Amino acid sequence: MTKLENPVLMATIGGAQGIRGEVRVKAYTADPTALGDYGHLHSMDGRVFEVLELREMKNMVVVRFRGVNDRNAAEALNGLELYIERGNLSDEELEDDEFFYADLEGLEAFDDQGISYGTVTGVFDFGAGDLLELKGPGKRPVLIPFSEASVLEIDLEAGKLLIDPLAAGLIDNPDDLKGLSPGKPKKKK
Repeated sequence: MTKLENPVLMATIGGAQGIRGEVRVKAYTADPTALGDYGHLHSMDGRVFEVLELREMKNMVVVRFRGVNDRNAAEALNGLELYIERGNLSDEELEDDEFFYADLEGLEAFDDQGISYGTVTGVFDFGAGDLLELKGPGKRPVLIPFSEASVLEIDLEAGKLLIDPLAAGLIDNPDDLKGLSPGKPKKKK
């Protein structure tokens, strides 16, 4: 059993497919058929899964894992999330404006005045573009668009995002920033 230090979610297993132990899998990779290219997949309970066969089917892939040989074993995996170690993902293949979701989580969002809007706690795509979830101390989580207009700069080494709070929908007009100082939360009206 292996415990991952920096896990990255790669797929979620769905229902069984047929009687030979195959399962339907929702892959979170750019190319779903590349799921087997990342090496062994791991569950959070320490199990390791080796992809033996993989084929594309509509908006998912059908996978046969080593040791999963019948429908009952396949059905027992329904809902299981599969991860890899972050170090198995190559940064060299990314363009300058591309990032792994896992690298964005934990970054703190600031505006050009140094005012903090919280930390990125999740990255979501509900179909209309990527959204960053920001959560500050004592604040409810808010979603902002992950776009060039909202997120002006990303500094992974410093752990910071430079955002435009107006474009991100965090303020209604620039006058809302008056009276705020770096590190102090916005006062409720």
